[in-house]
Amino acid sequence: MRADFEGRVCSELSADLPDEDLGEDLGDVLDLYEMGSKPRCEEAEYLELVQEAIERIERGE
Repeated sequence: MRADFEGRVCSELSADLPDEDLGEDLGDVLDLYEMGSKPRCEEAEYLELVQEAIERIERGE
């Protein structure tokens, strides 16, 4: 059940960020992200969306 939910959240995030290769572990996405590799406004939005997805998975929402 949890894996299905996590997959759904990741799928929704991929739809929001279609040009990004997110991989399977969203925690790795944040850990491996190179600050300054995107324009400032895009970077903030990208990091916020990934963090929100991680938090949704943790909360099970």
